[in-house]
Amino acid sequence: MPNILIIDDSDAVRGALETLFQWQGYQVICADSPARALQHLKTNSIDLILQDMNFTKGEMHGAQGKNLFYQLREQHPDVPIILMTAWTSLDMVVELIKAGAIDYIAKPWDDQRLITTVANTLKLKVLQDQQRLSERQQQERHASFVNKDLCGLIFVSTAMEQLLQMAIQLAPSNAAVLITGENGTGKEGVAHVLHINSNRRAKPFIKVNMGALPADLIEAELFGAEPGAYTGLTKVRIGRFEAADGGTLFLDEIGNLPLSGQIKLLRVLQTGEFERLGSSVTRKVDVRLLSATNADLPNAISAGEFRQDLYYRINVVELKIQPLAKRRDDILPLAKHFLAGQKNLSRAAEQKMLDYAWPGNVRELQNVCQRALLLSNGDAIEIEDLLLQNHKSSIVELTVSGANKNRALDDIDQQTLKRVLAQHQGIVSRAAKELGITRQALYRRMEFYGLAKI
Repeated sequence: MPNILIIDDSDAVRGALETLFQWQGYQVICADSPARALQHLKTNSIDLILQDMNFTKGEMHGAQGKNLFYQLREQHPDVPIILMTAWTSLDMVVELIKAGAIDYIAKPWDDQRLITTVANTLKLKVLQDQQRLSERQQQERHASFVNKDLCGLIFVSTAMEQLLQMAIQLAPSNAAVLITGENGTGKEGVAHVLHINSNRRAKPFIKVNMGALPADLIEAELFGAEPGAYTGLTKVRIGRFEAADGGTLFLDEIGNLPLSGQIKLLRVLQTGEFERLGSSVTRKVDVRLLSATNADLPNAISAGEFRQDLYYRINVVELKIQPLAKRRDDILPLAKHFLAGQKNLSRAAEQKMLDYAWPGNVRELQNVCQRALLLSNGDAIEIEDLLLQNHKSSIVELTVSGANKNRALDDIDQQTLKRVLAQHQGIVSRAAKELGITRQALYRRMEFYGLAKI
C-alpha cells in the first residue's frame, strides 16, 4: 500500500488525518516538524506528502511551509505534495502550485474531497512512475546503439528497437541472415544496417531485386556471363557475386529465384565457387549473403518451389520485421520525418494516421505524406489532405454484449493516453471526454497498454 507522510505541528490534526487514511488502507507516517519530516524521508519510501504551512504557534504567513516545500521539491522531486493550512496568502498558494504542489486544501477540510484528491494523485503517480520507468528502459535500450550507424532509420517502438539490437549484434559475423516482412516494412534498410556495422563496411554493398529480373537473366545477373552466352551479349558481364567480393550481397525477394538458380546459389554459399554462364572456369569469392522476402518460404518448400537445403543456408538467423500496424508508436515519428518540417499535422490528421491500418506499411506512409504536402493549402495538414481509405486496424474491441465493434483498441497511442490522463490528474471521466470515448472504453485501452487502472 502507498505510504503517506503527514507533516503538521498539531497533534489533533495529525491524529485525525492518520485515522482517516488508515481507514482507506494507506500506510501513514506522521511528523510534527520539518526536521522530523526530512528524517522520515531519509529512512522511508514515501509516495505522497500532506504538508502544513505553519509549524510555530502564532505563525500565519506560511513562510516556514514555503521553505519546507522548496526543500522537499529539491530533495524529493518525484514525491507529490498536497498543501494544507488555514492561514496563508493566496499569492503564496498560487506560487507553490506553479512550483509543483499538487493541490491546496483549506482547513477545516472536507474528508471526501481530501480522500479523492489523494487517491487521484497516487494513481497519477503510478502512471508517471511507469512512464519514467519506460523512458529509462528506452534509454538503456538506446545505449546499445551508441557509436552504431542505423542508416537513418526512424523508430521508437519496442519491436523495432529489439530487431535492430539483434541486427547490431549479428552485424560483425558472417552469418547469412534472412529478413522477412511485408512489402514496404523496411527490409532493405535493415540489410544496410547489417552491412554498415560489419567488418565489411568498406567493401561493396550490392543489392539485387530478384522480383524485378526476368527469370532467364537471373543466373547471368548473379554469376556473370561470357560473350555469346546468350543472344546479344558481346562482352564479359560481371555478376553480382563478383561485384560484391569482400563485401555483402543483398538478394531481395529471394523467393522469386528459379530452381536452376537456387542450385547454383546453394553451391556458391557452400564453397564460395561458381562459373559464369558460358564458361568452365571456376571462380571463388568471399561474400556475405543477406536475403529478404515477403513470401512464405516454408510453404514454397512444401509446394516444391523452393529448396529446403537452400532455405537453411540463407536462414541461419531470421529477422522478422513487424508491419507498421503492429508498431503504431512509429507512425507519427515517421510521418514527421517524411514531412521534413515543411508542415505539421493537425490533431485530427494525427489521429486518422493512428486509426489507419497501413496495408502498404512505411512505403505507403511516405507516399501519403508526400501527397499531403502537395494537396494541403493551409498551414497544417488536415485529415482531408491525407486521402486515406477507411482501413482499420485488425485489433478489434468488443462491446459489452460481445458483438464486434469497428474500433481498434490501439486507435489511441500509448503516449497520447498517458498525456491526457496526466493532464487531467488521472480523472478518467475527464480524460475519456477529451478523447471522445466512454470511461469503459478508456479502461479497456489502459488494460491493453498495461497501464494501472484508475
